[in-house]
Amino acid sequence: MQTLLNFQQRFAKFLIPLALFIGTYFFIKSPYFLEHASTLTFAVSADLLLTIPILYFLLVRKTNIPKTTVVPIMIIGLLIGFNSLPESNQEYLQLFKTWCIPVIEIGVASFIIYKVRKAVLFHKAQKDTSVDFFTALKKTCAEILPKPVAGPFATEISVFYYGLFYWKRRKLAENEFSYHKESTALSLFFVLIFIIAIEVVPVHILLEKWNSLAAWILTILSIYSGLQIFGYAKSLMKRPIAIENNDLSLRYGIIQEAEIPLADIKEITLSSKEFDKEENIVRLSLLGEMEGHNMIIETNNEHTLHGLFGSKKSFTKIALHVDKPADFKAYIKTLLNNRETI
Repeated sequence: MQTLLNFQQRFAKFLIPLALFIGTYFFIKSPYFLEHASTLTFAVSADLLLTIPILYFLLVRKTNIPKTTVVPIMIIGLLIGFNSLPESNQEYLQLFKTWCIPVIEIGVASFIIYKVRKAVLFHKAQKDTSVDFFTALKKTCAEILPKPVAGPFATEISVFYYGLFYWKRRKLAENEFSYHKESTALSLFFVLIFIIAIEVVPVHILLEKWNSLAAWILTILSIYSGLQIFGYAKSLMKRPIAIENNDLSLRYGIIQEAEIPLADIKEITLSSKEFDKEENIVRLSLLGEMEGHNMIIETNNEHTLHGLFGSKKSFTKIALHVDKPADFKAYIKTLLNNRETI
């Protein structure tokens, strides 16, 4: 009930500027405006670009809706103006587009860079704790960016961070467990990078005979894809599975993750046997059966496996690989037994 109420309140914040935009559009199309266009153009342009966005900001400033969503509202007003005002009355829109939009873009970009840098510095300062960079970055992005954008943006930043900047060896704490040393995952990722590397040059040469621009676009995309895969691969080494605050954090680099309360774990089975799709077991892996597993965790209640681009899978059973499965199972069993004796 509370969730529904929160959704309604959030929706109302968008409904008010939407109603004002619709009202302004129909006013512009009215005979009255067309008759007095020369005197009303500035007022209407100001409403679309300033008044309605400012009103929206006042509506959301004390909520958890990112304040940066004011910028899309401004852009919507600009687009409505260009599509409704006669061309002869778009001078203020053109001025705003030419001078204000670049300043706003630079301001938002600077704000995001400042926040991300702050998250990075905070992460580096936590030398004696298990604060995770990707987790801290996602939290920061969620505070300053719209929800649909926050996750992908954090992933893209993390690809560069893990791929290019994070070279320090990750020492495991007592409550952390690796999954990349005995798995085939890293080998498969580096095989993909090798395939991209050996194919990019001949493909570029062939395409350049047809279209030079297309050849360079494909080459740049191939290099970027290789960098992404490299970042994903390195993140497997830097983001171990962890047990913290009575929660099990299952991680597969920055590609997949899931949170399971320890108290909700029903059974941990050490097994590498293949299973049928009918068993409804999800895999903590990107390449599925090619990587294999040595453990299946079953829970009492349904949980969510979060993946790339906001993908989600519900599960009560999840198959994964852990480098020291027996130690992992024993550690969790000890924690659960200690909880029972308290």
